Amino acid sequence: MKKETRSLPMVALRGMVIMPGMVVHFDVSREKSVAAIQEAMVEEQKIFLTAQKEIETDNPKQEDVFPVGTVGTIKQIIKLPKRIVRVLVAGESRGILNSMEYEEPYLRAMVDVVDDSDITVPEDLNGEALIRGLKDMFVDYAAKNGKMSKEAVAQILEIKDLKKLVDEIAANIPLYYTDQQDILNETEFWKRYELLAFKLVNEVQIMDIKEEIQQKVKERVDKHQREYILREQLKLIREELGDDTTLSDAEEFEQAAQKLKAPKEIKEKLNKEISRFKSSLNSPAESGVIRTYIETILEMPWDKSVKDSNDIAYAEKVLEEEHYGLEQVKERILEFLAVRTLTKKGESPILCLVGPPGTGKTSIAKSLARALKKPYVRISLGGVRDEAEIRGHRKTYVGAMPGRIANGIRSAGVKNPLMLLDEIDKVSTDYKGDTFSALLEVLDSEQNSKFRDHYLEVPLDLSEVLFITTANTLQTIPRPLLDRMEVIEISSYTENEKLHIAVEHLIPKQMKKHGLSSEQLTISKHAIWKIARNYTKEAGVRQLEREIGNICRKTAKELLTTKKTKIAVTEKNIHKYLGKEKYIYQMANPAPEIGIVRGLAWTSVGGDTLQIEVNVMPGSGEIMLTGQLGDVMKESAQTGISYIRSVSRRYEIAEDFFEKHDIHVHIPEGAVPKDGPSAGITMATAMISAITGRKVWADLAMTGEVTLRGRVLAIGGLKEKLLAAKNAGIKTVLIPKENKADIEELSAEITRGLQIIPVENMDEVLDKALIAEHAGKEKKE
Repeated sequence: MKKETRSLPMVALRGMVIMPGMVVHFDVSREKSVAAIQEAMVEEQKIFLTAQKEIETDNPKQEDVFPVGTVGTIKQIIKLPKRIVRVLVAGESRGILNSMEYEEPYLRAMVDVVDDSDITVPEDLNGEALIRGLKDMFVDYAAKNGKMSKEAVAQILEIKDLKKLVDEIAANIPLYYTDQQDILNETEFWKRYELLAFKLVNEVQIMDIKEEIQQKVKERVDKHQREYILREQLKLIREELGDDTTLSDAEEFEQAAQKLKAPKEIKEKLNKEISRFKSSLNSPAESGVIRTYIETILEMPWDKSVKDSNDIAYAEKVLEEEHYGLEQVKERILEFLAVRTLTKKGESPILCLVGPPGTGKTSIAKSLARALKKPYVRISLGGVRDEAEIRGHRKTYVGAMPGRIANGIRSAGVKNPLMLLDEIDKVSTDYKGDTFSALLEVLDSEQNSKFRDHYLEVPLDLSEVLFITTANTLQTIPRPLLDRMEVIEISSYTENEKLHIAVEHLIPKQMKKHGLSSEQLTISKHAIWKIARNYTKEAGVRQLEREIGNICRKTAKELLTTKKTKIAVTEKNIHKYLGKEKYIYQMANPAPEIGIVRGLAWTSVGGDTLQIEVNVMPGSGEIMLTGQLGDVMKESAQTGISYIRSVSRRYEIAEDFFEKHDIHVHIPEGAVPKDGPSAGITMATAMISAITGRKVWADLAMTGEVTLRGRVLAIGGLKEKLLAAKNAGIKTVLIPKENKADIEELSAEITRGLQIIPVENMDEVLDKALIAEHAGKEKKE
């Protein structure tokens, strides 16, 4: 391969590449290019042609053009109007741009003219194989492309010289100018051969894929066209037969839209979608989406409502029949009914029933729906973590559907049902959106009159829906959402309430479920009390119902396998049906002791008593806390010690006592984690008792938090704690003075038999709890 450097006029081409061996004409309009052609005609008619990198460039520099071009000979020039010159050029050899000599008045460049005439091509079988392979690829390309004339293809196939064949194919195939430039850039023949072969194969594959796609599109269009023609023929046949009873889907939708009672905005949206449905009949995928949407809109009860029952006496009767206790809930519901009757307004409060599991939160909502004679819809929110479950999916998504709220309204068939949002405290949040925030709009009476479901895309009025929500705890509900609800706490059932619930509801229900009659099975009241006390440990009655069901199953088996016709379950034989007792209440100690005080605790399954033991032993002033205590209880113990040290003179405690003794505070059942602020005064009393050696009354229990100065702070869960004290045989209970108002809300059944003493500071606590020597003797006598 030889190179000769020459100075030649240069023309920068836009969007085209001239290859060696090509004879092509092109139009020139730029003054520089016209001047370069005229200068070439004055010289030897030789000109250097190279392509611009960017078509839009008007005054190209050396960096704006490709470095490899073609040296050609101008064969003919024709002047056209508007200063346009048409040039006929024959490409001869490759040229490599070295530098630009000057750019005005025309482009002139120093070019290395590449002469590759000395390249030798093997004339053996290898050379023949290269020629035939390239010709086969070219024939395949020409057949797929269809733009090359048969004469041009035949002429190229006659070429037997491999070098000339490569140049002719590269010059004649209609590639994009950048692809042609890639071939032109290869000054080495064998690399050029490989690149040309790759381009041919690549273009053939692209055309195969294009042909396959076009064929599929054609088949689909033909199918849709055929379906359209058949539909039109079917419509014409129906018209000829006079079969007017069979309406098309679009006509049915139009008739349903006319009958629909809905706001103007919704009817306009519906009519627009029906028009889209008509125009999309040739596209089953799109028409299916629109059809589902229209059917959903038509099924929604936009202006359909049910008249609420204003009969307060009937509502009270229903609530009393189906639920025992729950006085606060019943009272609030009856108040709501009374206000609605007077105001005749449909706006409803949003009630949140909070309480332990099994206390009847879900069933009270069902009873309320029956009392109001409203449709009942229950939506379980436990574990819901996708915002679209509440607001719905955009209807453009595959499988889109309305949210649970809109679906609930649709299934109720009216716009003012009673909707229960169950387990609202168990809603979770993840990357798909904040579900709690989506519920804000639903449960806000100021916003929910224009609630927007993403699928419906039109406002949905939720202001007349009576929302009832249930939760086991308020801790996991965000404050903004909690603020929109009226919280009603449902506390634990007393044993007497459990007895009434079992007799009036649970036993009849389970006996009917197991096919038993009252003549076949009787369960005594004392047996039910024993089940509630020793076989279940819960705030509600769910486990109690399971145990009654267990008795019914064993009774059914016994009736069928023996000759008995009637079975009576009593306190004495209950172990035969339920086995040994599962829970035993820790009763009050038989006699006063030193360093042992009974505390009261609240748990998720009701109240419990907590025995705190303190021992004092010689040591170095260490304080040990055992029994799986949480951080709050540890802090309460430390606070109690600090208070005792501050009043040590009052109780005649030696100044060096805490330096020479260790104090060990222990709460039995160490495997059970314990935490909370209500054991402060209990631990402080137990420690003073152990330090001073004074006994504590055995039938006394206490609850309350203590401060460094000995003040007693308020606590929660008083009802459950008093029930636990009563079950343990406690006679006297010390409670914080700030909780005195809570006692007034408790029923006489809970407080009967208990001496409840409000205390304000530790002096009062110790005065009531510690036994003086003479007081102990007087009580003994």
